[in-house]
Amino acid sequence: MVKIFIDPGHGGSDSGATGNGLLEKNLTLQISVMIRDMLSQYQNTEVKMSRTTDVFVPLKERTDSANEWGAEFLLSVHINAFNGAASGYEDYIFPGAAGAAVTYQNIIHEEVLKETGFSDRGKKQGNLHMLRESRMPALLTENGFIDNASDAAKLKQQAYIERIAQGHVNGLVRAFNLKEKTPKPPYWDGVEMKQGQIGRISILKRINLWKRDANNRLTFVRILQPGERYRVYGYDTLYGGQYNVGSGYWITNMDGYIKYETPSKEMLQRTEEYYNS
Repeated sequence: MVKIFIDPGHGGSDSGATGNGLLEKNLTLQISVMIRDMLSQYQNTEVKMSRTTDVFVPLKERTDSANEWGAEFLLSVHINAFNGAASGYEDYIFPGAAGAAVTYQNIIHEEVLKETGFSDRGKKQGNLHMLRESRMPALLTENGFIDNASDAAKLKQQAYIERIAQGHVNGLVRAFNLKEKTPKPPYWDGVEMKQGQIGRISILKRINLWKRDANNRLTFVRILQPGERYRVYGYDTLYGGQYNVGSGYWITNMDGYIKYETPSKEMLQRTEEYYNS
């Protein structure tokens, strides 16, 4: 059994870094919960978290919990800040750490960058509590800069938060040679991915749903309401651009009326592999 301790940085009265309408404590919790849930798909893997809600947990209590539990690896998730003057991803191990800690840092660093496309700020060392006081190999990751407009725009996207989590999971899977449980359809935010699905649309304003016939003639079906969500199976440029939402139904691409999102590359690959196996 591989025991992985996940620490969402900050929480409660400690907001962590702030900027562009975002709070570090919220982002670290979102990412960490996603990592935990993704890891549940792997055999012989147990995960414990320092917090699962927006509460303040002292640093000593966090490392004490990991040490007493006998974790094999500690992952502390953070978001960076530097007066808006920096961007990208970096991670830290304790100064002088060797062996497994270096190996895990190398692997996770590579996988996070591969999945997210963040600029690479390097693999670093730091005398930080979560690294110093943990008895097991530990890594602290800094996932973008909350006070940088470009990074913040990414961090505001749920699909991008998922990519950050997926990058960490890809690294953990490689580092610990984790094996998937009995295959089942991938889930995106709790909703099953379907064969051929490439994304999803959320309705922001009232907009028409259309039906196309064999000659691509449109028939009005009904008005979609804000809050509705649809799987997307394709896109073409007819009628100014339309998304195929299955069974011959289409939604027109209108700025401000819909929000289109794509899942991570890893999820798309897993979906394809599952339905083609």
